[in-house]
Amino acid sequence: MRVFVTGAAGFIGSHLVDRLLAEGETVVGWDNFSTGQPEFLAGASAHPAFTLIRGDTLDLPALTAAMAGCDFVFHLAASADVRSGLEFPRRDLEQNTVATHHVLAAMRAAGIGRIAFSSTGSVYGEPAVIPTPEDAPMPVQTSLYGASKVACEGMISAWCEGFGGEAWIFRFVSILGERYTHGHVYDFVRQLRAHPDRLHVLGDGTQRKSYLYVGDCVAAMLRAVRSGSAATAPHRTAIYNLGTGAWCDVSDSARWIAAALGLSPQIDYAGGKRGWAGDSPVVHLATDRIRATGWSPTLTIEQSVVRTVHWLRDHPWVFERRA
Repeated sequence: MRVFVTGAAGFIGSHLVDRLLAEGETVVGWDNFSTGQPEFLAGASAHPAFTLIRGDTLDLPALTAAMAGCDFVFHLAASADVRSGLEFPRRDLEQNTVATHHVLAAMRAAGIGRIAFSSTGSVYGEPAVIPTPEDAPMPVQTSLYGASKVACEGMISAWCEGFGGEAWIFRFVSILGERYTHGHVYDFVRQLRAHPDRLHVLGDGTQRKSYLYVGDCVAAMLRAVRSGSAATAPHRTAIYNLGTGAWCDVSDSARWIAAALGLSPQIDYAGGKRGWAGDSPVVHLATDRIRATGWSPTLTIEQSVVRTVHWLRDHPWVFERRA
């Protein structure tokens, strides 16, 4: 199979590319390198079954040409910084919603009927049901990022109904692991590199969050896609929550991160139930549906956090690059 991966040089995308190549697939990677890193594709670039194309999903003619001859699309390219939504409100619309419309248009032109899409647990806003299942009532959206992903999900499912396609939509918790370049673990490690004796934490530390190791995330996506057709009656879109099924407090994570660095900083909390506007105090997704495929996570949340910290410690160029 010839697989097209948007966001191929990103955190999750590069892991997916490596896994697909290891399993014998031919892969075409697409990335504009706004956040993706060439180093993440070092192994893939030496593989004869991999082709990398530098391009932006907003360039529809180039995107359509790049997809020619492919059989399946993993659409992972996105603006994924939830906190920056209010500062750059157009970014989520363009890089998530409009870009997904372009992916679907390019797929139709290239005759590709199947897509896997990286959505987010943020679409649940502040849900009334915890753990939150895939069929939970959709609440008022609390972030522009979540709202943009809801729009993407709607377009994808409507496209499948109208044009006879198949889609697998994955609602992630926060993903951790090697090649991680943004999020709370990154922020805490960056702070502790500069000031090992203190750590500032947004919110009051009681926010309940769930996380998933990137290798487990990729394995879950591939298991779901390969477990059978998404075109099951009455609809042609399969939706899966991806997470460990467990959770931790932000204060737990802060202690694990400090310990992994061999530090004992004073931890100061900003206060309040939310770290920022749009931050859900509780992210805890029900994972029964993906577990029914036979998948289960291999790492706990704490193990994922520690592994991420060690990777960041050993790759300081990530901090220098972003700076």
